Amino acid sequence: MIIPLLYLFLRAGQAEPDQLMELVFRPRNFQLLLNTLALAGGVLFICTFLALPLAWLVTRSDIRAKRLLTIMAVVPLAVPGYVMAYALLGVGGNLGVLSQVFGIQVQNISGYWGAVWALALYTFPYIFLNLRAALLGLDTSLEESAQSLGYSRAEVFRKIMLPHLMPALLAGYLVVGLYVLGDFGAVALMRYEAFSYAIFTQYSGAFDRIYAAWLSIMLLVLAASFLVMEAYLLKRKRLASVGSGVARSAAPQRLGKLALPAWIYIGFVFAASIGLPIAMLSYWVIVVPPDISVFLQVPWTFLRSAAAAAPAAVLAATMALPVCYLSVRYPSRLTSAIEQSTYIGYALPPLTLALAMVFFALQTAYFFYQTLGLLIFAWTLATLALAMGPIRSAIIQTRPNTEEAAYSLGYGPVSTFFYVVFPRLRRGILASLALVFLFCMKELPITFLLAPTGYSTLAVTVFSRTSEGLMAEAAPFAAAIVLFSGLSVGMVLNREKIKGSQ
Repeated sequence: MIIPLLYLFLRAGQAEPDQLMELVFRPRNFQLLLNTLALAGGVLFICTFLALPLAWLVTRSDIRAKRLLTIMAVVPLAVPGYVMAYALLGVGGNLGVLSQVFGIQVQNISGYWGAVWALALYTFPYIFLNLRAALLGLDTSLEESAQSLGYSRAEVFRKIMLPHLMPALLAGYLVVGLYVLGDFGAVALMRYEAFSYAIFTQYSGAFDRIYAAWLSIMLLVLAASFLVMEAYLLKRKRLASVGSGVARSAAPQRLGKLALPAWIYIGFVFAASIGLPIAMLSYWVIVVPPDISVFLQVPWTFLRSAAAAAPAAVLAATMALPVCYLSVRYPSRLTSAIEQSTYIGYALPPLTLALAMVFFALQTAYFFYQTLGLLIFAWTLATLALAMGPIRSAIIQTRPNTEEAAYSLGYGPVSTFFYVVFPRLRRGILASLALVFLFCMKELPITFLLAPTGYSTLAVTVFSRTSEGLMAEAAPFAAAIVLFSGLSVGMVLNREKIKGSQ
């Protein structure tokens, strides 16, 4: 896990002192910082606008079909940011759907607002799920007490509910913010100059890899500042109830005349996040279909993607298993440090991780450069933390006395693990394999930099053809990603265990 950080700093350290000052203090770097922060701020604002009212409606109002609405609010996770960007780009312009079907000339959606909406429409479910869980767990007696003291509904929300929702908001903001910092596909397709786009163009176009390394370090510092900021804002916050009694569920509030505006709002959210990409893909696949040879390439591209994703999933689960077992059964400072180190790859912006692995291969393992093995290894580092969750939960749920019984019968540590513990971990291991596999199938930034020449996955094919304006040729591959990503959404819903009563 330390390899990416080590080689990134080694490559950046090759700059001469004079060159270093010029690289770090370039005016362009400050502009990239402002652009990246503006992008993150815009995405978080739109995500809040989309997620907060929706979470309140499905938890606190008397609106109908709450279970269906909750499921639909999670479905946009099946549409990756670069596919959402593809859908937005297909709306306007001379060759867009509005022009071709309705004869309406609309300027193409691109640049800052194109990137903001593409990323927000994909990532807002992360914030929605956090807020929904927080609202369901909030003690309503706090709100009732405030109302009995004469507070209006707006004051109750601002002074009582919002502070209690802040941890959930910040958790969602952290996930979305880190994703936005590391996103490459939507930003590149929209031609918006953020750090990730600048790193790629500097690496692939200018071949100035020292500058690309310093840009990556700047992006890494920015990502770390997000983590520090979240920890600081939540420091010493105590939001649990300290009185006696049990928290009560909130009685649904009647919408009354606000029911119609609420349904209009819900219709707008789902039309933009689900309807738009489906409509665009349907148009390019059905109404203006590409040549049949393009459709024939989809299965082979899918298998090519799976051929790299499957080994990465197996390797990630294999690496996660001993770390989880050590951290749960033998807790100590050392095992805690080992466990925490697994999050390095997940916290690193994907392009930064990919660039570091390029430096590693060129300087230490040249035989590894431009090979499928390097891509699989990088995917493993990026997803190790993802694989840890289900396996760790399965080990925690396995009672230690079963192992003690095996020891008393004469079994050694190794045989006890394989005959007693491992069979009870199969479900967690399978969940880890599925999560990592699905992540790798739609991953773009790492694949784009590390895949061997000519090795195109579904994600790379969609990005490459969309960036060249070949919308119809990209549509079948984008549709395959959306259909396959629906499996990951199903897994999210299954793990979240949505109940109709909620």
